[in-house]
Amino acid sequence: MSEELFDIHKYDQFKANNCLEVKKALGGFPLSLWESYSAFANSAGGVIILGVKEHDNGSWAAVDLKFDEVKEHLKTFWKIINDPQKVSVNLLEERDVHTYKVGSEAVVVIRVPAASRTDRPVYLNGDVFVHTYRRGPDGDYLCSKSQVRAMLRDQDEHSSDCAVLEYLPLDCLNADTVQSYKNRHAAFSPANPLLKLSAEDYLRSIGAAELSKFDDRYHPTAAGLLMFGNEREIVRQFPDYFLDFKEVHDLDLRWTDRLQSSSGDWSGNLYDFYFNVYYKIRMKLEIPFKLEGGVRIDDTPIHKALREALANCLINADFYEPRGVVITLEDQELRLENPGGIRVGLQQMRCGGVSDPRNKGLMKMFNLIDIGERAGSGVPSILCSWSEAGLVYPQIAEEDNPPRTKLILSFHKERKKAVNLSSLADCSPSSRILQGAQTGSVGTVDGLSDSHATTQKSLRTKNKIIEILHSVGVTTAAAIAAEIGLSAVRTRAILSHMPEVESSGANRNRTYHLKSGVSV
Repeated sequence: MSEELFDIHKYDQFKANNCLEVKKALGGFPLSLWESYSAFANSAGGVIILGVKEHDNGSWAAVDLKFDEVKEHLKTFWKIINDPQKVSVNLLEERDVHTYKVGSEAVVVIRVPAASRTDRPVYLNGDVFVHTYRRGPDGDYLCSKSQVRAMLRDQDEHSSDCAVLEYLPLDCLNADTVQSYKNRHAAFSPANPLLKLSAEDYLRSIGAAELSKFDDRYHPTAAGLLMFGNEREIVRQFPDYFLDFKEVHDLDLRWTDRLQSSSGDWSGNLYDFYFNVYYKIRMKLEIPFKLEGGVRIDDTPIHKALREALANCLINADFYEPRGVVITLEDQELRLENPGGIRVGLQQMRCGGVSDPRNKGLMKMFNLIDIGERAGSGVPSILCSWSEAGLVYPQIAEEDNPPRTKLILSFHKERKKAVNLSSLADCSPSSRILQGAQTGSVGTVDGLSDSHATTQKSLRTKNKIIEILHSVGVTTAAAIAAEIGLSAVRTRAILSHMPEVESSGANRNRTYHLKSGVSV
């Protein structure tokens, strides 16, 4: 039992983000508790409060959950959650369940973490297709079979795009696309020994082809087909495959320019789509160049971030899901949507440090031509580039049924406002990051000078850094900078003067983590 007084308003941030479920628990723990457990575990996590009635005006009262009976209820709770025939996996530790005494009654608070992709789907009663739940705007709901299958696909440690498609010959790949890729590879890395291999061995080395165990011949991998194939062959393996770029500048027209994979007048593969779309975006957007030593630099951090965003959209798409990849360019906004949820979770995605792409084969091929990040720092670098350019902070959102991920990049200038660090100090890193994701905005703060390192503002900034590192484990300076509203350069300077923090790696691959024993 906690000696702390129970206050339901401590959980208001979870309520605001639809991550709070309050149950009266009349006479004991309700069966619907397990539906909420499954729903939160398969979504972003959440809090279940038992023994409380919440009124419309925000007031609350403890109801009919007798304190003397709670111990027996908890024994039953732990017995059920550890029975795989009842609950597929137990994600909780004792510290996740707190009991508060309110008069002669009790309130039980259960914090449910989001399950990792290897533990999803979290389901009940031994039936994954009948008793799997997720959290939606209106509460807990039963997952469709397609949602369950998507979670089961993501469970697999083997990337689905590495499968060998033995029913397809290698010559089904578009020769012009393959040659364009190889030319780009040679321009980026002219001394790479892979370039001297035969055509078949080259495709095998980059992950686009593999020898079959059955006929000892080369066949395309799923990644090779997606990257270099023709649309008519791609849809045989991925029936819902669809790529769509729309440019909309006239409200009276549905679009002013469009590129679709199904049009039949181009290959329809990912490689050609990527470069066609990137050049269209680059031509239409007026992104200022930089001057370095009086020399014009056309490839700015914003250009690099755009390439990263476009590659991320394709590399993390679940091509077995409907609706496909949709990219929309308006006058001052770019929206990128891909089928499939965020495998590492929204918080970890924003903070970086963990790389878990849905299509590892595609990531390798993009990396070989200098596109995309390997260290899980792609999204943080995008957020940091936007922040340092003074643009409106990017928005990231997930949808369910079917699962989709959206990234919205605005080219409007952000109206700067100071962050209230004292208010941030009362929020956990997870709740603060979740709130930032909902609002799509992050404030900015003035840089801290070394001469004022001991001021209250500096201490609060360092405490925020410690909270972030305690929450995510390992991340980059760019990711931390995006969260606290400072530049990456200033953040690295602060990190270098924090004895609680250790770094690993060098230059662009450097990451930061807390020293052993440091706590929040």
